Amino acid sequence: MPSDSPQSRVAVVTGGASGMGEASCRELGRRGHKVAVLDLNGDAAQRVAEELRADGITALGLAVDVVDRPAVDDAFAKVRTELGPVHILVTSAGLVDFAPFLEISPQSWQRLIDVNLNGTFHCAQAAIPDMLEAGWGRIVMISSSSAQRGSPGMAHYAASKGGLISLTRSLAREYGPAGITVNNIPPSGIETPMQHQSQAAGYLPPNEQMAASIPVGHLGTGADIAAAVGFLCSAEAGFITGQTLGVNGGSVMA
Repeated sequence: MPSDSPQSRVAVVTGGASGMGEASCRELGRRGHKVAVLDLNGDAAQRVAEELRADGITALGLAVDVVDRPAVDDAFAKVRTELGPVHILVTSAGLVDFAPFLEISPQSWQRLIDVNLNGTFHCAQAAIPDMLEAGWGRIVMISSSSAQRGSPGMAHYAASKGGLISLTRSLAREYGPAGITVNNIPPSGIETPMQHQSQAAGYLPPNEQMAASIPVGHLGTGADIAAAVGFLCSAEAGFITGQTLGVNGGSVMA
């Protein structure tokens, strides 16, 4: 679908320079949307945007820390100026940490809440006014299966992602009448750069061991998450809101 299709929208993806976020940028671009790649790593955001443009997709790469509300507001202002009003938001920016509960420092707890939950709050508040004006919007939050089943040694991470599931349901009820859908995807068993870093640090087992606990028998990829993101952001998904769509190979069935 060409980017000037009547169905083309402006999509903002946070954490869009790697892993599931990058895959989501590519999928939304493939579907004909203009894509703003937001990431803490500005060089990586520019790289993804350049690659999208090379494929004929209108794209913009911006460095932004989602914890910094003024920076978030500035980034969305740049997106509006260069691409147009924002009608799709995918919040994939996230931070992971591992520690026994009694060893979690207040600073570590706050940092995960700030990035994973408050960052999504900032971006949603920045995007929703455009969606209200259009009478149409799609928000997809990337949560985590850790929030569904609990994760020993990751209580702060699970709590921050659990907040996203509750936020999804609240916003879906509040903005459904305005034509805005809000859903979340809690991944599990997805091979990403963040997963590789956790494995290298000894916090996660090797791929083969992880795959053995997944009913389909293998890990997923960022493209698996992006396919679900693309659908939830489509016109066809307009009757789906407030939902938690597990993309996990069957490792969590709820």
